[in-house]
Amino acid sequence: MPKIFDISVPVATGGTVYPGNPEIRIEPASQVSKGASSNVSRVSLGSHTGTHVDAMKHFFDGASTVDQLPLESLVGPATVIALPDDVMSVTAEHLKQQRLGAVSRLLIKTRNSGFINDGTFHKDYTYVAPDAAEHLVGLGVKLVGVDYLSVEQFHSGHHKTHRTLLGKNVVIVEGLDLSGVAPGTYELYCLPLRLAGLDGAPARAILIQN
Repeated sequence: MPKIFDISVPVATGGTVYPGNPEIRIEPASQVSKGASSNVSRVSLGSHTGTHVDAMKHFFDGASTVDQLPLESLVGPATVIALPDDVMSVTAEHLKQQRLGAVSRLLIKTRNSGFINDGTFHKDYTYVAPDAAEHLVGLGVKLVGVDYLSVEQFHSGHHKTHRTLLGKNVVIVEGLDLSGVAPGTYELYCLPLRLAGLDGAPARAILIQN
């Protein structure tokens, strides 16, 4: 039987969000214990909460929205690479050393996987440098996934990594939990909520190892 890895982070009230993003609030709207016929919850969160997908509209007005992303980009073979814990900025040189070849979907495992679920926002998370983004575009990747809440350096100011990838229609998946996944090739299924017209959406992402 194939092994399935759930690489999504749980979404819960008070969970970690990127500073400035809406807080996560989940509360009961009706409760059986209080006489209601069923349990229903009210959910309030940002479009870039937890494990989520960035659509091109995240940085470009008039660009593709999350409900318009091609499923072919979000589903298919994916390569997981792991970088040493001393790597604070993933550069083009780091990627060249991996000899990626014709990779379509790349998931980058870093030291971030050690604290993606610890309940604290780490401003010094490992990020993807702009030159690495340019290298990935040159390889023709369809999707890039990272193990923290942003692919970009914290408060970079220029957003070059996002703009380079999204500007070439490369889907970005942020907030992955790759802590239990070894480097290798898998089948990725990453389906964001079909929220019409939005810049991004939370997603459930899994890897299948045959």
